[in-house]
Amino acid sequence: MRAVALVVGGLLVIGGAVLVVSADHQRADALAEAKAAVAETRRQLDAAKDSNHRLAEQLTTLRSLIAEQDRRLADTTGLLQ
Repeated sequence: MRAVALVVGGLLVIGGAVLVVSADHQRADALAEAKAAVAETRRQLDAAKDSNHRLAEQLTTLRSLIAEQDRRLADTTGLLQ
């Protein structure tokens, strides 16, 4: 009886160790996936910031052109041409 209890106890310890190792492996895989997702999101954010900066420069230029055109349209006497 003691031998059976010892074998069953040993199997339970080994099974528990296998479960812990398996859970740790899954946790490590999930952590790696999360880090990869964060890196990809940061890359996309940097690309969006660069795009926004270029668009802001274009917008500033267009606003200057519109302001100049508004100034010319507001000159009803034609003296500023």
